[in-house]
Amino acid sequence: MDRRFLTVLGISLLFALVISSVFYQMTARAGNAKKVEPPTDLRDVVLAAKPLSVGMTVKPTDVKMGKIPAAAFPKGAFSKAEEVIDRPVISNVLMDEAILEGRLAARGSGLGLAPIIPVGMRAVTVRVNDVSGISGFVLPGMRVDILVTGNPPSGNGIVTVTPLQNMLVLSAGTAIQADARGQAIQTSTVTLLATPEQAEMLTLANGEGRIQLVLRNGSDQNIEKIRGSHVAELYGAVAPAPKPAESPRPRPRPVETAAVVAPPPPPPPPPPDQIIVIRGTQKSVEVVGAVGR
Repeated sequence: MDRRFLTVLGISLLFALVISSVFYQMTARAGNAKKVEPPTDLRDVVLAAKPLSVGMTVKPTDVKMGKIPAAAFPKGAFSKAEEVIDRPVISNVLMDEAILEGRLAARGSGLGLAPIIPVGMRAVTVRVNDVSGISGFVLPGMRVDILVTGNPPSGNGIVTVTPLQNMLVLSAGTAIQADARGQAIQTSTVTLLATPEQAEMLTLANGEGRIQLVLRNGSDQNIEKIRGSHVAELYGAVAPAPKPAESPRPRPRPVETAAVVAPPPPPPPPPPDQIIVIRGTQKSVEVVGAVGR
């Protein structure tokens, strides 16, 4: 075999061996640099052992303990299981998710729907049917407007108005959360979250008129100014102008009677003229003008 060929082959193998050794050392150093020592500062965290749905109360079998780096400890999380036991769930918690303070209500705040109601608010239930309840497509968590149709005291005919807007649906019937598939819930009642003033208005509307729920986009928080629609407008007529409020009639003033004043007594008659007559030793008084003297 040619000696020159063998020399070139040996030099090539030597260079390949050197380059491979250098590349291996560089790769090993990079790998060692990426190795991070496991954190030693760990904290206990309470995790959900199974999915926790709204309305249920946390039991000891519903939670488990886990470890998490102190730097990554979630704000509002718990380190002791007894801090979450017997507290109602007000927001769904996934399995293996850390249980946060904002997902639970205070211990003893009630069961079912009660813990979901914020302080200062009210839950009011209205009766609906397949039409007014939007064919059952009103699910908990949605937002609706309230339309009321009735005959107002002004006597201008039947009118439809929108007195309440952007109302949160707390429950549909007895269900306080939608199912996993988001299917429609056929129900005869819907419970809404309202202020005390809105609760009064909604109860009055439910008794005095016909209620219709109107679905709206959950991200739409605008409150529109709606004047209402009269039945005459359905037939192309102009909506009647509202009757002016009648001013109260003035109350009649009592007739003042003049005080009756008695007439003054007549003046006494003037004294008659008298003449003294002396005849000798006799003296008499005579009235002038007297008759039958």
